[in-house]
Amino acid sequence: MILSRSIPFCVAALLVISACAKTDKVCPPTAGVALQVLGSGGPIADDGRASSSYVVWVDGVARVLIDAGGGAFLRFGESGARFEDLDFVGLSHFHTDHSADFPALLKSGSFSDRERPLHIAGPEANGPFPGARAWLRSMLDAESGAYGYLAGFLDGTGGRPMLVAKEVEAGEPVLVYRSDALAVEAMLVPHGIVPAAAFKVVTDGETLVFASDQNGSDPAFAEFAEDATILVMHLVIPETATGVASRLHALPSKVGQVAGRAAPKQLVLSHFMARSLRELEKNVALVSSAYDGPVILAEDLACIEARSNDD
Repeated sequence: MILSRSIPFCVAALLVISACAKTDKVCPPTAGVALQVLGSGGPIADDGRASSSYVVWVDGVARVLIDAGGGAFLRFGESGARFEDLDFVGLSHFHTDHSADFPALLKSGSFSDRERPLHIAGPEANGPFPGARAWLRSMLDAESGAYGYLAGFLDGTGGRPMLVAKEVEAGEPVLVYRSDALAVEAMLVPHGIVPAAAFKVVTDGETLVFASDQNGSDPAFAEFAEDATILVMHLVIPETATGVASRLHALPSKVGQVAGRAAPKQLVLSHFMARSLRELEKNVALVSSAYDGPVILAEDLACIEARSNDD
């Protein structure tokens, strides 16, 4: 199977056929909601993919950024998204392949004319992993931060827009952002010892759910993602994975089971690594054995329109 580097493709795996979902080569559409994949890869720089990152476009404007792993800075610029347009940033967890480029995006944004605060959410602390507020302070604190020269983002001084941070705690899903046109909910999902959050973006009658890295063991997530227009799940490991890998990430069969219960209109598989790409057709067949809707394999800069009313 040849992997395209420009657009996502649909998969016919063994006897299971995943129907082709409608996609666009160019983002953003001038009207409606679209998901653009900025990064479809993982933490290893070996396949030409940026690490995990996604933009939600609404009527041609980039409103939501989910994750900002390595390479997201470049892809964000290539997409045409603008820092000043963002309403919300969700960082699922603080592994580098989901968060490392966020300070670079902040520095880029400091050259924009943005004045209004930027809302951001991430998980609470656990063990060696900081919560969202402490993570921001570790970089931006004026005295101790690695990028203390950007300290104005913490309090809105020095002409910087202030970051308004919320932490997602264990328990029921919580509302982390709301405006007249947009609502974002979040819940923690099981990712080994790493606190990680999934996000649900609701706007213009469409629901986009980002599963983040998780092992699929919490049945509450399928309810959280139920009937989404687009569900993004990560296909990181093969079915034969064991040990730490399977405690951190869902096996392909588990991805299919979760998607089957959630029943989204479209399922986007992303966060690929060499170990999941090696037997991609087999892995996707396992997903499709439990989920019979359209499956899209993510590629960097691919654009997927949210069309809940399409047959």
